[in-house]
Amino acid sequence: MKRLDKKEALNLLKNSSLVELGERAYAKKLELHPEKITSFIVDRNINYTNVCCIDCSFCAFYRHHKEDDAYILSFEEIGKKIEELEAIGGTQILFQGGVHPKLKIEWYENLVSWIKEHYPNITIHGFSAVEIAYIAKASKISITEVLQRLKDKGLFSIPGAGAEVLSDRVRKLIAPNKCDTATWLEVHKNAHKIGMKSTATMMFGTLESDEEIIEHLEYLRNLQDETQGFRAFILWSFQSENTKLIQDYPQIQKQSSNKYLRLLAIARLYLDNFKNLQSSWVTQGSLIGQLALKFGANDLGSTMMEENVVSAAGASYKMNQDEMIRLIRNLGEVPAKRNTAYEILERF
Repeated sequence: MKRLDKKEALNLLKNSSLVELGERAYAKKLELHPEKITSFIVDRNINYTNVCCIDCSFCAFYRHHKEDDAYILSFEEIGKKIEELEAIGGTQILFQGGVHPKLKIEWYENLVSWIKEHYPNITIHGFSAVEIAYIAKASKISITEVLQRLKDKGLFSIPGAGAEVLSDRVRKLIAPNKCDTATWLEVHKNAHKIGMKSTATMMFGTLESDEEIIEHLEYLRNLQDETQGFRAFILWSFQSENTKLIQDYPQIQKQSSNKYLRLLAIARLYLDNFKNLQSSWVTQGSLIGQLALKFGANDLGSTMMEENVVSAAGASYKMNQDEMIRLIRNLGEVPAKRNTAYEILERF
């Protein structure tokens, strides 16, 4: 079947009905997942520090290192959080922090190896491309060396955070100190080259155009063609509360569920080499998160035992395993718990 090109995708996004997009995306999903299994993972998002020198105007979570509520978690504090996760059957920690100006590669190596030594059954999915690029710069080593050294200590995969929209025009406006598009792609490409998988993301709803959204998907599809290193794509909308960006650009509108579902469907159709698309119930709420399963998503993501970044910007949705199972069953699909590698651990 002929691939969608950028012009066709843009036309679909602008001119197709929501119903038509949903039908096409769901049909594409069933080609890849004919058993109608919808997966989820039990994990915990651990933000090891809130100190960040990048100063993204869309982020309400970060602090400068001299602020009263700035922190770096001790290894013992991190261990306690992991033990609480293991107690409910969790398998993964999503490990992310601010870009701390004083932490270098040795600190991260010690952290990862300490976790693997004390909690060998926990998978570490951590450190965004922005963090990896900064660690390389601060430590005066290459991006590949950072990735290899952390992999050797026990890092399993890296998340897609920090992509926002892969447009340098937009990035200069909303996060001028963050790594550029080429660097974000370079980090993931180098991870894939050393056998480390990753996920890809997009945050929409700031200052990007529809054309830039499609260009973002094109970057991801091209890299996936080259490396096959992305496990999944996750789309979410900008959460504006408590952010400087909404003060600087008050014309930014809260994104509708319609726009989220349209973009999710386009992603399923355009990213034809991505097997897994995740529903963003954390920003959309449980019911739109459920509806996303009819628009191409085959995964409900994490039960999110702990989440601090999105909630700092005003989103406070919660969901546990039982509710995820119920929402999936209500759509006539098969709920299943997975691990980081999207291997099914248990069906319900």
